[in-house]
Amino acid sequence: MGKNEKTGLGRALVKHHNQMIQQSKEKGNYYRNQNKKVLESVTDISDIDAIIQHNEEAQAYPVPIEPINLDAGSSSGRSEMMTAEERKEEEALHASSLRVPRRPPWNAGMSVEELDDNERQAFLVWRRSLARLEENEKLVLTPFEKNLDIWRQLWRVLERSDLLVMVVDARDPLFYRCPDLEAYAREIDAFKRTLLLVNKADLLPFSVREKWAKYFRDHEILFVFWSAKAASAALEGKTLSGPWRTQDTHQKVDDPDTKIYGREELLAHLQSEAEEIVKMRRKSGCSSTATSNAQSLSGNSALKSVVGFVGYPNVGKSSTINALVGQKRTGVTSTPGKTKHFQTLIISDELTLCDCPGLVFPSFSSSRYDMIASGVLPIDRMTEHRKAVQVVANQVPRHVIENVYKINLPKPKPYEPQSRPPLAIELLRTYCASRGYVASSGLPDETRAARQILKDFLHGKLPHYQMPPGMSCEENDIEDTQGPSLSEIQESDESDIEDSPGNDGDIESAPVLEHVLDHLNSFDLANGLASKKAAVKKPASHKHHKKPQKKKDRSWRVGNDDDDGMPVLRVFQKPANTGPVKGG
Repeated sequence: MGKNEKTGLGRALVKHHNQMIQQSKEKGNYYRNQNKKVLESVTDISDIDAIIQHNEEAQAYPVPIEPINLDAGSSSGRSEMMTAEERKEEEALHASSLRVPRRPPWNAGMSVEELDDNERQAFLVWRRSLARLEENEKLVLTPFEKNLDIWRQLWRVLERSDLLVMVVDARDPLFYRCPDLEAYAREIDAFKRTLLLVNKADLLPFSVREKWAKYFRDHEILFVFWSAKAASAALEGKTLSGPWRTQDTHQKVDDPDTKIYGREELLAHLQSEAEEIVKMRRKSGCSSTATSNAQSLSGNSALKSVVGFVGYPNVGKSSTINALVGQKRTGVTSTPGKTKHFQTLIISDELTLCDCPGLVFPSFSSSRYDMIASGVLPIDRMTEHRKAVQVVANQVPRHVIENVYKINLPKPKPYEPQSRPPLAIELLRTYCASRGYVASSGLPDETRAARQILKDFLHGKLPHYQMPPGMSCEENDIEDTQGPSLSEIQESDESDIEDSPGNDGDIESAPVLEHVLDHLNSFDLANGLASKKAAVKKPASHKHHKKPQKKKDRSWRVGNDDDDGMPVLRVFQKPANTGPVKGG
């Protein structure tokens, strides 16, 4: 090769390199011009963004569009006046409209632009249907995923998977379950099955696991109890302490419904379920699309099955994938939305796992603060920290909070229900005082305390769990979670009064009434509600050394004998002075 040939080759390489750089710049400019965000989860949209997006959609898809209602969020205040029964009836009436977005029909002959346009139109129709629900004053729709690209990841995972695994938190499985997603999977392929992977099952007592197993069996739900953190610790040879205890894990190991599966057991169970689905699909041969999909995924000699993992953010999907693979293959963090793209992981020649980004499905059953406390929405982005902490205070018993944090919460007033949960402000200020959390203003740093309490609630430091629907309070297996009732306090006060000498039975309720009045007077004084002319009752002094004084007759002054608020003036007429009496 001559010198000129070498120079020409170098110039060609440099020219090709410059062309690649130019193409990447043009592609970047295209995405910037389109304002395209790369797979960022969007659950909340401001009013300005909603108007801009609304106008862009109207220009791109010239179809009749209903005007957007920015006051839809204010319906939550009006819906609070409804009773629980009325709200449930209204939610059941519109339950069919609360659906997961469906992917429009497509085939391999469609162009990329045509497919993208069809998906955007179908997604726009779905968004408008939910917008109508948000305008209903009787319904409160929780935040949900509004980014089309995130839903596209779910569509790909559903189409590829033979067995769909929905990961839920064992402490409240029905909160994280999406029944419409199971129906959508059956619409794609009648042979697809959905398995409920109940993660963090080691945080439940064994008796509670039995009740949830019975509930799942009665409703024909395929389920498995599992703990990703315990499985990861077993792989690393570590022992768990604190809330992640496995003291009840080994009870009744022979029962497949109540035991917590290990890594090898879960892999074998998933593979057997998925292979059974593939065999049934091949035998029937009724669905051409599903059959071709299975054939493309299968090997030459053995059946190859795909298991897809879906669910809400921060329920442990990525941790479960890492535990099953045996090494860290997906990022794990406590902030929701770590996984951005679906990932395909090959376990063996017969089994492939597919991890989907976490999605926030639309629902009626919870509030924004319940979703923050459950880890579905980011804790660090919350604005109303007291309302989110109140969710924790309502679910964790008072004595459990005191034992975990080594604090003494303020007791309820004598006239309040003694079994009421602690208030958020009581918990936050007591926690700040015990930890020394002070803001720059000199006030307790409630925001920092709220974030720490919510993270402890999410990670299991504050134990809590929900019981299956229809379970009575007597079957709740939580002992001593409530304090004595007000009637018990009054009975104890009455017994003390009866036993004390010098008291009659007619004044048994007097101490309680005096306490109530004292607390109300102190509340009025503290808030500036008391009248300036109101006389403060002073305790009677017992000074025996003081000489008794002669009482003066002041009955002539203005008084009120009938207590009707009208002054009464008493006038006394002195007898006329006629002078000395002269003797006759």
